[in-house]
Amino acid sequence: MKVKGTELHVEVDGDDDAPGLLLWNGYLCTTKMWDGTIPELSRHFRVVRFDVRGAGQSAASVSPNDYTMEQLMDDAIAILDHLGIEKTYVWTMAWGSRCGVSFGARHPERIHALALYDVSVAAADVNAQNEMRKEAFRLQEEAGLPRIDRPEGWNAHKDMDEARKGYGSIGTVRDLPSLLDDITATTLVCTGDHDPNLVSSRIVAERIEHAELVVMENVGHGSVLQRPDLTVEIFLDFVKRNGGPK
Repeated sequence: MKVKGTELHVEVDGDDDAPGLLLWNGYLCTTKMWDGTIPELSRHFRVVRFDVRGAGQSAASVSPNDYTMEQLMDDAIAILDHLGIEKTYVWTMAWGSRCGVSFGARHPERIHALALYDVSVAAADVNAQNEMRKEAFRLQEEAGLPRIDRPEGWNAHKDMDEARKGYGSIGTVRDLPSLLDDITATTLVCTGDHDPNLVSSRIVAERIEHAELVVMENVGHGSVLQRPDLTVEIFLDFVKRNGGPK
């Protein structure tokens, strides 16, 4: 669909009459990162995922001035409005959880409940993420858990330079932590014990008034890609305990 002249790639799964669920991708990830979760999620929700402008299968922004967080929020609202979804559940991961913080603060009236996975409102330590993820994989192997392959196309972009601009939109928010105080939705903060973002996630859970923290054992950064089964199980339990679909 076109928003402000730019064609955005949107995927919708599930029954049209089911409650809406909006997904936000991780950094340099595409809608395909969620493929392992869709079969189960689409049994309960009308699942909406999209590539931000410039990334994945979405076109480059018509105007370079539209690579902003404000425009990302407007894009999400335009998609929901187009689909007739007045209020939605929101599930995000990593970079997408920064968008989730912004969306939760700016549009509380559009959210049933919010789930922020691998969230950090501080600077990312990519080296620590990579090293701790390796250790998580080792522990998962010791526990007899099979390694789950990342879905095909999970990080495939038409134009990597434009994709980086799209994900760079987050940089237009000067004080992301201050937005935490404006989030009123019931919130799940979920992070692996081998994700350095756990430090920031604890702070996020403390700052949001109606938030709970769940820490996943032997899981590193990029939790949905590593353990789609476990992340879905935790998300659905959170939703059901807070009045969502059974």
